[in-house]
Amino acid sequence: MSDERLGAVVEGWQPPPRPDRAAMEGRYVRLEPLEAEAHAFDLHAAFQGHDALWDYMPYGPFASGSAYHRWAREREASEDPRFFVLRDRASGLPGGIASYLRIAPEAGSIEVGHICISPSMQRSPAATEAMFLMMDWAFRAGYRRYEWKCNALNLASRRAAQRLGFSFEGVFRNHLVVKGRNRDTAWFSVIDSEWPALAEAFAFWLSPANFDAQGRQRERLSDLTRLVRAGSDPALEG
Repeated sequence: MSDERLGAVVEGWQPPPRPDRAAMEGRYVRLEPLEAEAHAFDLHAAFQGHDALWDYMPYGPFASGSAYHRWAREREASEDPRFFVLRDRASGLPGGIASYLRIAPEAGSIEVGHICISPSMQRSPAATEAMFLMMDWAFRAGYRRYEWKCNALNLASRRAAQRLGFSFEGVFRNHLVVKGRNRDTAWFSVIDSEWPALAEAFAFWLSPANFDAQGRQRERLSDLTRLVRAGSDPALEG
């Protein structure tokens, strides 16, 4: 029986599956399950000399390829987080890493995080398509909520979330201690009812027709996702 005091009934609810280790194929990028032997040294080479990539991460930077290889070997079999490597299809080289984490099928909730993208892949269609592919898998699998969380001081990550269509939900104060420092955490999400419109925005933006002969975008993704987002991040206003 319907009772609005108790919230909307979720018709036919079945918890979705957990992410497996299947690769995800796109036009610009291939997402591969992390394997230390196959990926670690190439990833370290892509990240080397760019220590600021690790400023807001709970680990890193890594002093050597061997150190990063050890980190990757300890995490390649993990189910939560489940790590994927971003391989640029044009160059054939790994250029970044990301994961699903805080995977809660019983709630229909999943998060994307541990995102580290090399300068060579940043601001590229490959990096954007990787985020699209991970989000698309989650909603096609039946998840209802897709989360993005970051250090509230990390304005670049907050901008990225908003560009990708995530809605700002607030800041959890004194949420964590990371590398001995306080972390307030900014929370963002996309929910299943928003995904069809966002998927259309991604498809339009990723289309080759959206880029000129020099590879410059004709339409900005942030303009395409703005009408879908339920809330904007006040830290990015003005």
